[in-house]
Amino acid sequence: MDSAAGLHHRKPVEATDDAFWDQFWADTATSVQDVFALVPAAEIRAVREESPSNLATLCYKAVEKLVQGAESGCHTEKERQIVLNCCRLLTRILPYIFEDPDWRGFFWSTVPGAGRGGGDEDDENARPLAESLLLAVTDLLFCPDFTVQSHRRSTVDTAEDIHSIDSCEYIWEAGVGFAHSPQPNYIHDLNRTELLKLLLTCFSEAMYLPPSSDSSNTNPWVQFFCSTENRHALPLFTSLLNVVCAYDPVGYGIPYNHLLFSDYREPLVEEAAQVLIVTLDYDSSTSSSPTVDGTTTGTAMDDVDPPGPDNLFVNYLSRIHREEDFQFILKGVARLLSNPLVQTYLPNSAKKIQFHQELLVLFWKLCDFNKKFLFFVLKSSDVLDILVPILYFLNDARADQSRVGLMHIGVFILLLLSGERNFGVRLNKPYSVRVPMDIPVFTGTHADLLIIVFHKIITSGHQRLQPLFDCLLTIVVNVSPYLKSLSMVAANKLLHLLEAFSTTWFLFSAVQNHHLVFFLLEVFNNIIQYQFDGNSNLVYAVIRKRNVFHQLANLPTDSQSIQKGLQRKKKTPEPISRTNSQDGVSMEGSRPAAPAEPGTLKTSLVATPGIDKLTEKSQVSEDGTMRSLEPEASQLSPEGNPPAALSDGEPWSGEAPHSRRDRRRLSSASSSAQWTPTPDWVMSWKSKLPLQTIMRLLQVLVPQVEKICIDKGLTDESEILKFLQHGTLVGLLPVPHPILIRKYQANSGTAMWFRTYMWGVIYLRNVDPPIWYDTDVKLFEIQRV
Repeated sequence: MDSAAGLHHRKPVEATDDAFWDQFWADTATSVQDVFALVPAAEIRAVREESPSNLATLCYKAVEKLVQGAESGCHTEKERQIVLNCCRLLTRILPYIFEDPDWRGFFWSTVPGAGRGGGDEDDENARPLAESLLLAVTDLLFCPDFTVQSHRRSTVDTAEDIHSIDSCEYIWEAGVGFAHSPQPNYIHDLNRTELLKLLLTCFSEAMYLPPSSDSSNTNPWVQFFCSTENRHALPLFTSLLNVVCAYDPVGYGIPYNHLLFSDYREPLVEEAAQVLIVTLDYDSSTSSSPTVDGTTTGTAMDDVDPPGPDNLFVNYLSRIHREEDFQFILKGVARLLSNPLVQTYLPNSAKKIQFHQELLVLFWKLCDFNKKFLFFVLKSSDVLDILVPILYFLNDARADQSRVGLMHIGVFILLLLSGERNFGVRLNKPYSVRVPMDIPVFTGTHADLLIIVFHKIITSGHQRLQPLFDCLLTIVVNVSPYLKSLSMVAANKLLHLLEAFSTTWFLFSAVQNHHLVFFLLEVFNNIIQYQFDGNSNLVYAVIRKRNVFHQLANLPTDSQSIQKGLQRKKKTPEPISRTNSQDGVSMEGSRPAAPAEPGTLKTSLVATPGIDKLTEKSQVSEDGTMRSLEPEASQLSPEGNPPAALSDGEPWSGEAPHSRRDRRRLSSASSSAQWTPTPDWVMSWKSKLPLQTIMRLLQVLVPQVEKICIDKGLTDESEILKFLQHGTLVGLLPVPHPILIRKYQANSGTAMWFRTYMWGVIYLRNVDPPIWYDTDVKLFEIQRV
């Protein structure tokens, strides 16, 4: 292959000059890396500026070669080589077409005078170049002896006609809707990977458009690819999903096997995962929900109306409904998410995969678009096989600013799960897996693990995580009515958070901070009212820290005290005291969460909506059913339109844009220039603090506990705990309040967040070859730590 150098020095070259154009794809021994080396960015840009007609012809001719390859079925080695080289060349050039607004429409135009001579083909040639390219690639992905195993055993003469084959018989891997597992073929996997890389590059036009609050602007490449025009949509969707979910990096069940055999499947699995999540980039809040509840039919997809969205991939995903398919998907995702954890206690026993972020996006899409799948996940304790890896990632990434996006998606998934009663119930299962994590040693349940990790994130995470505090505590509130018995370690952590969040400095230094105290009080109330019997550890912790509750009840509201409260913390900017959190010794074999290495690349994210936009309140009735509560009329303030793009993690919620800086929660009192706490403001929320239940509990139990201590001269807490275990408050507490759950609701803000996060991950993960590196990407900024 020659470099593009010749193209911009030349006058326009005729499309018919085959001898000239063939040099670009005739070479036999190239790899995609060679193409990137031979065709430098500067050359592509020079051709684009100086000889636009040559660039147009090059693109057109390369697509034409792919179309010819798809037509002929690629029976010779030479044809396959040409197809692969055109594929690599287009992967190299497309980002430079997208970065220039004048060129962006080029692939969607029909190329004038580029017909293949005969006038009878006019209708075929009226297709935009983009459509011809996508259709050729999908045909090539089911091309016998090139990307799939041929079903014919005889000679080339009777080779399958690529247009008559039923690609559903050539699905790449057993799993959803397909029972036959084809013989693995190294060459087919490599060829599929190259074609998928080109598809991903076609879809990446989205990276060159700035984020907008209107997330419905659909990606024309994805839209066409996932439409009925693509006759391979179903087998391709199924192939991608099955290849990902069936992948076992351990090396076919034999530990350490990957050290002996290079794994050619992994690049295909990564590419498949990335193509899959991009095709599923769909804003479910702007349309009727794609989930359907149909009766079980004989096929892998529900055949029940409504037909769901036009995007067939979203449509198919939302209609998977067979138990065995759900089981296959869940087991596959759980196995892959757990892979980095297996590394920690059996180092090198399995190949360490790197695509956990793509898997989390895929899992999110599955739960968001297919409610039956969500219910299946929560039906058994299998959900814990997803929870533990997520908590591991959250804990591991908490200090690393380059992984703020990973923290967000982990928390979003837990927020979505916590909206369902079953999730809280499942958390009561004892936690015995000993994944080495940098957290205190404890004996208890998965609920304890969740609370301890959340405490760690809040008290020792990167400051960019502050917008997530609302979400973290909302999750704890959602599960709290179902937690049967918290360990002493977890109970102390919850009280430590209350202590930290109820200091006068913290409460008075930002307009939203008191919300965190409300969330924590709601947690205590839920447990005391609904799970008092098994929770003597928490009740004991509340009694020991009763001062905190009395201080809240007596919070001063006069101007002088407010000013004094604000002064108190000016000296040290540390948001939450790390002292007295009784951390104890970390688990054996764990490493502390490390900050990002200097020089690490990261991509910026748009802000996530505030918790009031992310969730809607539902009330749980006596029989366990939920009903949605209408949002309260009194919103915090008039609606401010969210700014188009904000820096990482500055949330916009229902407040006007100027108060955005107040939301930088724990930032020092610098924001008080715009907003100052007033006695009226403090009174307005202090009067609503839900302290009645706890005050009644203290009133009843504190004298009894003190009496035991005096009578028995006790300093030993086990006696007190024994007393509390057998105590009862029946008839002594106020009437239990109804349980409120804040359920995640789809909204365009999170849809846009997912788009920027997903493309940022894909940008950073594709370094060999660096497909988008150094091009003028607009969806996010690339930053160095």
